[in-house]
Order: sequence, then C-alpha cells, then structure tokens
Amino acid sequence: MKQKSILIAIALLFCTGAFAQQQQTPQTPEEREKLLYENIEKQVDKLTENLNLEDWQVFYADSVLVCNYTQMQKEFEELSANRVTNTDLYQLAQDVWEEKNYNAFQKFLNEDQWNKYLKQGAARAKKARDKRAAKRSN
Repeated sequence: MKQKSILIAIALLFCTGAFAQQQQTPQTPEEREKLLYENIEKQVDKLTENLNLEDWQVFYADSVLVCNYTQMQKEFEELSANRVTNTDLYQLAQDVWEEKNYNAFQKFLNEDQWNKYLKQGAARAKKARDKRAAKRSN
C-alpha cells in the first residue's frame, strides 16, 4: 500500500508539480529541464526498486519516461504560451502521455512485474483515465 501511494504521489507530483511551479515562479528552460530529469530519475529509481527491473528494463523505462514526459512538458508549455486556462485540456494532455507510458511499460515488463506495476497504482490511474475519456466522449 505504501509503495502504491509513493508511485501515485510521484506521478502526481511530477505532472502537476512541474506545471504549478512553472505558473508560480518564472523558470528558465534549463531549470525546467533539470527538474524534469530529476523527477524522471526518481521515478525510474522507484520503479527499479519496486519491480526489480533488469538493466535493460531500466534503460527502456528511462527512455520511455524521458521521451514522453519531455513531449508532455512541451505540450503544457504550448498550452501555457497560448494562455489556455481550461484545466481539462491540461488533464487531457497528461492522460494522453500517461497512456503512452502505460502501453510502453506493458511491452517490456514481465508478467510478475506488470502485475506489481498495476497493483502499485497503474490500474487505478488507467481506470481514471478511461473514465475521463468516456466522460469526454459523451
């Protein structure tokens, strides 16, 4: 239960924390990039510890998160630059990139690791994303 809470907190901290900090204090692109990579490193470390990832899986996890979170951050910056205040659009962007993480992780985690990953919050997050998607389509 504690591990699940930690993973959820990290994901929420990363996704909302980076945006909130960007809104509160002006940051240079270098500071935002440094924060992004620090958060990714922490998340990969937790995944490695909790799922007993092999070296090649650590590489894939890091690569997936760097690619997807970098793209998500760019999308957030574009929304912010366009002065978008609708939080649903930020949530949609986050959901798209989190779904890509989910699908990518499913490809390289073994069955036991995948089940642990789901139990540590990924299943609940997927259910919430699916619920928001269904609500948007209605």
